[in-house]
Amino acid sequence: MTDDRDKMGEGEVPLEPFPTHRPDSPFPPLYESLPAQTPADPPSDWIQSADAHDLPTRESKLAALGRFAFPPAPPLDDEGVAARDMRWTSRTLVIATAFLLVFNAVSPLNWSHQQAPGWVSETVEKVSEAWVGQLALLGVDMPRRGLRDAWFAAKDARFVGQEPAPPRADTP
Repeated sequence: MTDDRDKMGEGEVPLEPFPTHRPDSPFPPLYESLPAQTPADPPSDWIQSADAHDLPTRESKLAALGRFAFPPAPPLDDEGVAARDMRWTSRTLVIATAFLLVFNAVSPLNWSHQQAPGWVSETVEKVSEAWVGQLALLGVDMPRRGLRDAWFAAKDARFVGQEPAPPRADTP
C-alpha cells in the first residue's frame, strides 16, 4: 500500500475516516453570533428555611361568600356515619334489585320450574309469567334473548363432517 498523503495538495481533505486537518469553514463560529453575555443573577432574598405552605394564600371573593353563605357542616358522629352508610347500602340494594327484576326477570320463573310443586313455587311461577310477559311487550328481554341465542349458536356450531348437535329441550 502506498501513502498518498504526501502527494495531496494544500486544502484537500483526506479520504480516510479520521482526517487530521480540517479546512476553514465557510460558516462563522457560533460564539460570534451569540449576543453579549447577560449579567449574573442578582443576589436572591430566598430564605432556605422558609416553607411554601407558610405563605398566605389568596382566596377568591366568591369562595369566601360561599363559605359564609353555606358554612361546612360539623363532622358526623358515629351514629351519623352509620346512618349514611345504611342509606348508601339500601339505595345500592334497591337499584340492584330493580335492575335484576327488569333485565333478569326469567330467573324467578326458572327457579319455580326447578322446585317441587307447592303453593310458593306455583305462586312465584304465575307472578313471574305475568311479569315476563309484560316486559316482553316492552322488549326488555331482547338483550338477554340475543345473548342466549348467540351462546347456543356457538355451542351448536360443528366442524365439517361432524354430526349435528342434539336438539335443545329448554327453549324459552
